Amino acid sequence: MRALVTGGRGFAGRHLEAHLLSRGDEVFVAECDVTNDEAVREALKTTQPDAIYHLAALSSVADSWSNPAAFTRVNVLGTLHVLNAVAAHTPQATTLIVSSADVYGVVADADLPLVETHVTAPVSPYAQSKLEAEGFALRRAREGQRVIVARAFPHIGPGQSERFVVPSLARRLLEARARGRDTITVGDLSARRDFTDVRDVVRAYRLLIEHGVSGEVYHVASGHDVALQRVAEAIALALGLAVRFEVDPALLRPVEVPVLRGSFAKLHEATGWEPTITLSQSINDVIRDIENRFGPASPA
Repeated sequence: MRALVTGGRGFAGRHLEAHLLSRGDEVFVAECDVTNDEAVREALKTTQPDAIYHLAALSSVADSWSNPAAFTRVNVLGTLHVLNAVAAHTPQATTLIVSSADVYGVVADADLPLVETHVTAPVSPYAQSKLEAEGFALRRAREGQRVIVARAFPHIGPGQSERFVVPSLARRLLEARARGRDTITVGDLSARRDFTDVRDVVRAYRLLIEHGVSGEVYHVASGHDVALQRVAEAIALALGLAVRFEVDPALLRPVEVPVLRGSFAKLHEATGWEPTITLSQSINDVIRDIENRFGPASPA
């Protein structure tokens, strides 16, 4: 299979490329800016892929509050450019649009686990941009283009930026250990998230290209949620630390989604996928990755 990956130099994109190559696919990473319509068209025209994995996006919820226009430009307009280019140059190809569980916004515990038909009510500019991108994708599917939406819940693993909570916690705790500190500052650790290892996530993406139904939305989720407090404590335990977590108001978001947990039943029924990597393994791999990238912090 000839595959084109947008956002292939990002966190999930690098893992996806490695997985596709391991499956024997011919992989092209689109180096172009997806907001540049002509560049996207040229990438599709040149590579003629059978499958397009559209991962290119701005993905930090926190950053979206300060620059919502950029998130609309990249996440919405960029998706439209990809869909247009596929329609023009590789109309028989399958496009996977990667969205986010953040489109659900604030949900009640009684509604968990979330299913794909649950009402969407985004509460951040990031989530709004992903929902708008979904809208373009699903409209194209109704018009006959082969397009599938993967609504991914939070994923973690080696290589993730420290702009995201788990590697950020790992780095801060490693620094605390090196400096002999017994306190670190954090954001809201009461939020509960459904974490899936990125290596399981990219397996799901390829399976959806092979077996997913055009015009459908599929959750990529573990089916379990965990409080960020417990994740922080697990990292501290792995590092042999006894620390206190102090909330820094500067690290709080304008609106926090208290809980996300999704059902992956629809994905499993279509593809047989289920998560295989435990949260504890993911956390340990993140710790090792942060140590390898940054090394132990020097004592102050």
